[in-house]
Amino acid sequence: MVIYYFKLIVSVAICLLVGFVAGFWTSKSINSWYASLKKPTFNPPNYLFGPIWTLLYILMGIALYLVWSANGPSIAIVFFVVQLILNFLWSFLFFSLKNPLVAFIDIILLLMMIILTAIIFYPISIVAAVLFIPYILWVSFAAALNFGIYYLNK
Repeated sequence: MVIYYFKLIVSVAICLLVGFVAGFWTSKSINSWYASLKKPTFNPPNYLFGPIWTLLYILMGIALYLVWSANGPSIAIVFFVVQLILNFLWSFLFFSLKNPLVAFIDIILLLMMIILTAIIFYPISIVAAVLFIPYILWVSFAAALNFGIYYLNK
């Protein structure tokens, strides 16, 4: 029983750590570079991003835990790690390098990897795959927002 709690804590902590570091890069540009950009009319207020991403990272962690606990094939974990790396990379590309075009390419790859990860998770844990639905929806919205910012500021 202890091993399951350990796996849950590690799974969620890894995802939250990625989010925390990505948030650090993001926060350094929010009030300067990002504030100066033209944004699409559907751009949500900045205060929504933190809570939404925190929830998504927790859901990702729970999904990882479910697959890990079910002794899912290592390829499922590899897909998860790849999408998490692309997720992490997006903040760096967009906010640190200030490159919305390259960030957009990354977020499209990220979206594809999230969908593939959910598909791979499905036979292992339907719940894990379903936990990726809000993530897919949010990253789809974020991709549209990213493209809008690129287009309005090119």
